[in-house]
Amino acid sequence: MLSRIFLATARCCLIFCCATFCTTPALAQPPTPNQMPSVIRVPIEAQASPHFDATAATNAYLAQIPADKTARSDAYFEGGYWMMLWDFLYGVAVALLLLNLRWSARMRDLAKRVTRFKPVHTCVYWLQYLVLTSVLTFPLSVYEDYFREHKYGLATQTFGPWMGDQIKGLGVNLVLGSLLAVVLFGVVRRLPRTWWIWGAALTSLFWVFTALIVPVFIVPVFNKVTRLDDPKIVDSILSMARANGIPAKDVYTMDASRQTTRISANVSGFANTTRITLNDNLLRRGSPEEIQAVMGHEMGHYVLNHVYKGNVFLSIITVLAFAYLRWALDWTLHRWGEKWQIRSVGDPAVLPLVVLLASVLIFAITPILNTFIRTQEYEADMYGLNTSRQPDGYAQAAIHLGEYRKMSPGPVEEWIFFDHPSGRNRIYAAMRWKAENLKLFVGPQ
Repeated sequence: MLSRIFLATARCCLIFCCATFCTTPALAQPPTPNQMPSVIRVPIEAQASPHFDATAATNAYLAQIPADKTARSDAYFEGGYWMMLWDFLYGVAVALLLLNLRWSARMRDLAKRVTRFKPVHTCVYWLQYLVLTSVLTFPLSVYEDYFREHKYGLATQTFGPWMGDQIKGLGVNLVLGSLLAVVLFGVVRRLPRTWWIWGAALTSLFWVFTALIVPVFIVPVFNKVTRLDDPKIVDSILSMARANGIPAKDVYTMDASRQTTRISANVSGFANTTRITLNDNLLRRGSPEEIQAVMGHEMGHYVLNHVYKGNVFLSIITVLAFAYLRWALDWTLHRWGEKWQIRSVGDPAVLPLVVLLASVLIFAITPILNTFIRTQEYEADMYGLNTSRQPDGYAQAAIHLGEYRKMSPGPVEEWIFFDHPSGRNRIYAAMRWKAENLKLFVGPQ
């Protein structure tokens, strides 16, 4: 949820408690990983033959996953359904607390006593809001992002380094959030009748700006990115990049293993800034075939312009969201604005109400957002298969991703909760592709 971008980052007011926690022996123990098999043999049913059957091959791959691993990943993912609900309800409770106890109004009054200069006034309010909401949401966040991740073997950090990343996140949110808040509240004050139109346009530009700076300025804050020099890995990736018109000259790796056991990769940037990156978990655990399959998928996102299409889609959602906010804010402030001591839409004290209303909207349209993303992921899957020609490597990647995603959900379950195709459907797509391209594996008959 977008509200968690602002609410659930670092908790700087609890840093001294964190230092105490870091000395607890239990937290210093390495987590028990929930790793699926790292080297997966192609089962007999999935080996190329004149009698190859995509469904049988899919079932054979799924049968390689130990039952206890399947149960564990299913429990993790299904528990995430409830976490979505608790995140939403907890966020609503925090927003109502700030409004009904008039804490938001008091933070605004304090900001006004610090300065009368409106932009700085907004920044001071944002600082108070970010710190207070971070403290209030800390119990749920530390459970969800630290203890729960360790329970399922998906995290590698002890509490101290984890908390350090949260504090870095607080700094990032402070800077970017202040920038957006100053701009939006300035627009509301100067254009009280059409603020929602200009606000939507500026917010859409902000999403684009953020996407551009994240790989270069934000990622290095949390992880070390280095050039990969292994020709066995680099040569095949750059060959695929050249064949698909991607202007990348180097391949980079990121030390994600300091935080997580998850595999990932991406192709980001524009023109001469294009960068191909894969994390060290993929390097350590993936076969060459799996790495090629994953990178083919990521190149699909780039070549199919999914970032730009995603920005267009997000801009449409943003415009609709601002139109909804204009109506909802007018209605709620007319009924309860005096009680909450919020003077107008341009009053910074309105921020908890904005977050509350936006959270309700985002929670309601989650299946739509997931469907859009899932559709793009499927398109990238198909592009990646045609580019890498590694269906078995793709099956291996789907199984590794199944460490934290349910492999075989029901269709309604997948539509509501999945922002990627399920593992079963991804393996079946790979085996279906293999069935239609058997000549690549068995030669002419």
